[in-house]
Amino acid sequence: LQQNYPNPFNASTLIGFSLAVPSRVALDVYDLLGQHVATIVNRDLPAGQHRFTWRPDQLASGVYFYRIAAGSFVATRKLLLLQ
Repeated sequence: LQQNYPNPFNASTLIGFSLAVPSRVALDVYDLLGQHVATIVNRDLPAGQHRFTWRPDQLASGVYFYRIAAGSFVATRKLLLLQ
């Protein structure tokens, strides 16, 4: 799981990751309280590099976390939304 770019961001940000094997991928965004605020992807993806653009709708400026779960792999990173 790569760090989003740009970070901080305003209108949209790009999140990239790579898969060694085909996997069911869930990429979700959470606020500081741990509440789910968005699902970026939730489907089977082939092995290789993947990039998704996230455009938050009606979210306040602040710190959010994005979390990927692919097979047994789970990782979380922080991003900063500036409106």
